[in-house]
Amino acid sequence: QVHLVESGGGLVQAGGSLRLSCLASGRTKGMGWFRQAPGKEREFVAAISWVGTNTLYADSVKGRFTISRDNAKNTLYLQMNSLKPEDTAVYFCSSGDYESTRSDDYNSWGQGTQVTVTS
Repeated sequence: QVHLVESGGGLVQAGGSLRLSCLASGRTKGMGWFRQAPGKEREFVAAISWVGTNTLYADSVKGRFTISRDNAKNTLYLQMNSLKPEDTAVYFCSSGDYESTRSDDYNSWGQGTQVTVTS
């Protein structure tokens, strides 16, 4: 397992952009972003393979969010554009053996970073 630390969350108006970062303590394989809004279950947002050639997105963010990684810096990113109030949630990064839409496939999690989108 690796230690993961997210950053970059904040308060933004609808239509705005934010970029989340996730710094890993060591080498990682598949990585993902999940989010959890108050009173809701944690849901998949995006995932990326170790070399970055395969990416997965939830339908709700496709075309607006972009996941990427810089393995030399052990850092995962999530560029979020055209943000909507319904994107408001705590965003978590995760690491596992491969990229997946299922939270059970990840064995390391960060503490989360809050994203709030106002209308």
